[in-house]
Amino acid sequence: MSTRELIFDGKEKKIYSTENPDIVLIHYNDVTTAYGGIKRAVIKDKGICNNHISALAFQVLAKEGVENHFISLENDREQLCRRIEIIPLQVVVRNRLAGSTARLLGVANGTVIPNTVFELRYNNDRLRDPMINDTHVLALGIVSEEELKRIYSLTAHANEVLKEFFHKAGMELIDIKLECGRTSDGKIILSDEISPDNCRIWDEKTGEVLDKDRFRHDLSDVTVSYQKVMERLEKAYEV
Repeated sequence: MSTRELIFDGKEKKIYSTENPDIVLIHYNDVTTAYGGIKRAVIKDKGICNNHISALAFQVLAKEGVENHFISLENDREQLCRRIEIIPLQVVVRNRLAGSTARLLGVANGTVIPNTVFELRYNNDRLRDPMINDTHVLALGIVSEEELKRIYSLTAHANEVLKEFFHKAGMELIDIKLECGRTSDGKIILSDEISPDNCRIWDEKTGEVLDKDRFRHDLSDVTVSYQKVMERLEKAYEV
């Protein structure tokens, strides 16, 4: 499907319009950023890994009834997706307490918890994506109360499906940042991407970090880790 114009130029992805106004082409590049773009590098083949991982994850979610924007994998770096109106809200789903939340609450990184934690963040680069609550969301008019329930339902379901998918591949999904959008007919579906860039993924046996924290904390072998995630998920998907 031929593209017409660049409609979004992000740090790590570009989005192009297509001949169909309801379909976009998403291109994954090798740029990697952290700490709000302060730390930046080009990691060879990272975009290829993320494109394939995200495609696999969205296909698994669709099979389990989690509606999302993915349509098809076009090549190593590109996929076709439904065009959505972005909802400026991130839902961080935590199966353990790690990263910024562990620091905020003064607990050890990776603390096991008896329940799943849901955090809302206002997706606003200028404000550095501050954490907000349900009443903030409604006060700002980001979504309605019913739409917020839909977002919680989608992200909770997605988390359960993805936990099992990663477990099947010998990995633990520690947390994941999910986003949703509205289709042209107003339906809210899961969007953006699912990859080591927006998930914490640890090896179940060794605890090895396999996600973007390798880049954040200078742990080296970023590409190797992303490739490991991709190859394990491909095998799990085939079974």
